[in-house]
Amino acid sequence: MSGPDAALVLERVSRWYGNVVAVNDVSFSLGPGITGLLGPNGAGKTTILHMLAGLLRPSAGRVSVGGQVAWRNPAVYRSVGLVPEREAVHAFLTGRAFVEMAARLQRLPDPRAAAARAITTVDLEGAADRPVGTYSKGMRQRVKIAGALVHEPPILLLDEPFNGMDPRQRLHMIGLLRTMAEAGRAILFSSHILEEVERLADGVLVIHAGRLAASGDFREIRRLMTDRPHTFVVRSSDDRRLAAAFMTEAAVFGTELRDGRLTVRVAEFGGFTRAVARVARGASVSLFEVAPTDDSLESVFAYLVSRR
Repeated sequence: MSGPDAALVLERVSRWYGNVVAVNDVSFSLGPGITGLLGPNGAGKTTILHMLAGLLRPSAGRVSVGGQVAWRNPAVYRSVGLVPEREAVHAFLTGRAFVEMAARLQRLPDPRAAAARAITTVDLEGAADRPVGTYSKGMRQRVKIAGALVHEPPILLLDEPFNGMDPRQRLHMIGLLRTMAEAGRAILFSSHILEEVERLADGVLVIHAGRLAASGDFREIRRLMTDRPHTFVVRSSDDRRLAAAFMTEAAVFGTELRDGRLTVRVAEFGGFTRAVARVARGASVSLFEVAPTDDSLESVFAYLVSRR
């Protein structure tokens, strides 16, 4: 998205620490709605969020929030709520004291009332007057979200917001974020879990090794992930006969027998898994094991990067 509706903009942004490149020439622009920042741990997601929040200076390129440069611009803090992944609450503070402190930092006219509204929003009233040190991880996540929401910002930046939440808390938070997006907020949240992004995000930015590997509608990204080439290791009662039988299948483009292992290279994951039992039965071969060797998220992201 570009133009006046683009709340968050990165233009050819890089960030490096000495010789380590954390973010490499990334560009995107986002408006209202929920966008998932998807990538493995260490991909550069947190660095991107911190640059958007104005906490990190880009080494190259431009980061703007609401049309303003983010770095060293306190005015940006009025329109942004950041929920960091790492613990950011002193254990001796009560939840209410923490959220009231955030309200006072934002110079709200009635910090106590604003804090009460935010605590109710995240469903934490029953524990608001307990020290944060007694909270579960999911509760600590919710009090951080309350602190980020207390000034009702139009932009929310959430770093792994569902960490430690139980299923009920996750459902509540998903509903809350959807309601906020429908009201016109721009929400960007990071995750390394594909299913979290699928359930919540309207659009996806896929980050791998500091680069933007893919972006757009989740269904299209999901198709790229599932339709990419895959490799399976198969063990059977007759690997040689089974290898020959597999080569008649359209989904298979290569087989290899080496060191007592049958490796099968396929063009489409679902097509092969649907066909494998039928092919083995037709060849009168018993299957002992069928296992993908490259089904980690890291391999998915590396594949998406290689397509660029």
